[in-house]
Amino acid sequence: MRTIGVEEELLIVSAGSGLPLPLAGAVLDAAGTRDSGPVLKTEFKQEQIEVNTRPCGTVDELLAQIRAGRALADAAASLLGARIAATATPPVYSATPTVGNPRYEVMAERFGAVAREQITCGFHVHVSVESREEGVGVLDRIRPWLPVLLALSANSPFWKAENTGFASYRTQLWSRWPTAGPTDVFGTAAGYDRAMAGLIGTGVLLDKGMVYFDARLSKDNPTVEIRIADICLYAEDATVIAAVIRALVETAAREWRLGTAPPAMDTAMLRLANWQASRFGVNGPLLGPLDGRPRPAATAVDELTGHVRHALEQSGDLMLARAGLADILSRGTGERMQRQAFKRRITADVVAAVVTATHGGRRTDGNATAAPEDNRYERRH
Repeated sequence: MRTIGVEEELLIVSAGSGLPLPLAGAVLDAAGTRDSGPVLKTEFKQEQIEVNTRPCGTVDELLAQIRAGRALADAAASLLGARIAATATPPVYSATPTVGNPRYEVMAERFGAVAREQITCGFHVHVSVESREEGVGVLDRIRPWLPVLLALSANSPFWKAENTGFASYRTQLWSRWPTAGPTDVFGTAAGYDRAMAGLIGTGVLLDKGMVYFDARLSKDNPTVEIRIADICLYAEDATVIAAVIRALVETAAREWRLGTAPPAMDTAMLRLANWQASRFGVNGPLLGPLDGRPRPAATAVDELTGHVRHALEQSGDLMLARAGLADILSRGTGERMQRQAFKRRITADVVAAVVTATHGGRRTDGNATAAPEDNRYERRH
């Protein structure tokens, strides 16, 4: 069974105004060190905190770690008068000039306004692979399915306290980085390495860490890293999407071993599919994963589920995936809940609703509930 682990980028916000607060270093100090369970790290901006789970064998284990990581970060932030919010852009915006480390300072100097306005939060899923060759075979075969995952995670309708009209405005902001987005087919690990070397050789990027493909080989772990998704509002949705991603990787690896050619989808078409998913999420038409033709979001999701069904059955996640995906399609993603919370046109209300949903459960009507009292990862306040 392939292991899965996730990186969740989360906002640190004022409990009152909802404004992002530059407290990442203080949150890390307040949280302390742990020998097991999720790990907290700084991100590009001090207004963000990253939660990394350990590699997990089951989705139940992954869900427990996601909840634990969010609770750990929130408990530490609460000591500082702040909260942790799972939204991919801040509903209440303020300038965020602070960066997390010296490398990020160099990036901020080189990339100007792109870096200054980089206050977005993604959801990165790592799935183990047996070799770099297998990993590249996976990357080549999952390309057309990634926009559907973006639609299922969309959670960033607001930017600078305005309704952008996009379900995932994070995608529009993130695409300003020079290497962000879909990739061509690499063919082999050597082809992947040549592509990476060519990008680094331009001098535009600082290093390999700035290769921001929608999916890439991890530079530190024996995994493929799928990076296209917004941070999910609900921990349960994050777990469902991670389970589908693991099944997608397993399906692609099986195709690679059998010598099945990667789908013939132009990178330009994938950019359009990403844009469409960013604009509408699950609320409007998506482009078909294999033909690029528009169809209802539910149809595209059904195609994805059918494509990975065998792998979901093998992992025991088929029922969870079906129920979770149906739930997302029915009540909407975090984007829809944020818009509903904006009825009074006060973006601080949106942040308060996001914080509640980040640390509670979720209901099929889209309203957050408090975490169960018998849950050891219950909020501490």
